[in-house]
Amino acid sequence: MIRRVATAPGLFPPPMYAHVSVVEAGTGLAFLAGTVPLDADGRVVGPGDAVRQAEQVIANLEQQLRSVGSDLAHVLSTDVYVVSSDPAVLSAVWEVVEASGLSTGPHSSTLIGVACLGYPGQLVEITATAVVPEGT
Repeated sequence: MIRRVATAPGLFPPPMYAHVSVVEAGTGLAFLAGTVPLDADGRVVGPGDAVRQAEQVIANLEQQLRSVGSDLAHVLSTDVYVVSSDPAVLSAVWEVVEASGLSTGPHSSTLIGVACLGYPGQLVEITATAVVPEGT
């Protein structure tokens, strides 16, 4: 069972994410490595386009979750890394995250502008923790 606290008492209400997610003991959890914008052949999708890369990262994240019997609706927390210091670019990537269903919970998330990521041309990466529903 997931209990989400959208706004912790005494704190400013967050826009479209939860301050805290709590999982009852005995629930399966999946800790996903950084999901990257690579296609099945290992090529970076959407060179120079953070929004297109975010879309590919979400698609890859969905595949990772399905492989363990989970889905975007069961994601508890994410860290979204974007190679940019421009708030408009970070916001554009966040709009992709928000539209994906990850914020359905809402989930706990941190959006981070960084200097670089692991693959040449990579602009977006997302790490996630998700519940694996019972019986999967």
